[in-house]
Amino acid sequence: LLGPNGAGKSTLIKSLVNELALIHGERTCGEHLAIGYFNQHQLEALDLNASPALHIQRLSPTAREQEVRNFLGGFGFHGDRCFEIIKHFSGGEKARLALSLIAWQKPNLLLLDEPTNNLDLEMREALTLALQTYPGAVLVISHDRHLLRNTVDDFLLVANGRVEEFNGDLDDYHQWLSQQHDTDTPKNGDKEDSTDKVDRKQQRQEAAALRKQLQPLRKKVQAAERQVDKWQSQLDELEQQLGDTTLYDAERKDELQTLLQQQGQLKQKLEQAEEDWMELSEAFEEMEAQVK
Repeated sequence: LLGPNGAGKSTLIKSLVNELALIHGERTCGEHLAIGYFNQHQLEALDLNASPALHIQRLSPTAREQEVRNFLGGFGFHGDRCFEIIKHFSGGEKARLALSLIAWQKPNLLLLDEPTNNLDLEMREALTLALQTYPGAVLVISHDRHLLRNTVDDFLLVANGRVEEFNGDLDDYHQWLSQQHDTDTPKNGDKEDSTDKVDRKQQRQEAAALRKQLQPLRKKVQAAERQVDKWQSQLDELEQQLGDTTLYDAERKDELQTLLQQQGQLKQKLEQAEEDWMELSEAFEEMEAQVK
């Protein structure tokens, strides 16, 4: 789901999951529908005095301990970590636990609202790979460009109280955002009194000042996107080299080690670039909304 901040993306998902009542229309569920819903507020619903294993056991009291251990290990809770209470867990660990609880229940429809917030690079990549092979349907809200580029088949645009298919990619979407203020400039009516005219004049001046600020911010967003593409391209090229099976021969050990170090450095640079892009995109959307 694409759309400016405040357009109703999260509201739409909450309506689909029946967390919010519909204003009008119908919500029709398939016979075997099983929804898995994730948002950041679910971290607050976790029992801080319970362990990851206990959270799973509450869902499936008959689950075997080793089965639970193996499953949670896939989400980074190794060894006795899965039996520790989560009170002092980091935000990323709590997010991983919330995602693991959804995965345990094997839903056939995933509704994900900013699922990669608080996740480290390794877990973000693991989530991306999991979604690529996920056999069900996924509806996702995210500023994580890497996640969207590697898991999404179609874009839907949420704007002006409507949801429509968006024919384009993320670059086209940001171009669409930048064009919106050109079609939403305020117009004065013929019967405005002097106070209204002064208010409208002030509004136009403020909007003009914001539009002036938008231009350099738009350039920063575009520059950030280019930076993401740069590191992603270098990482793709490096991982092609790592796909050479002869590289793992004993006599090429040093060469392999060098490439693996470069891979780690590129992943860190890519992660930082994507975070910069997300922050700038959010700032751009917020300022764009003020112009409107």
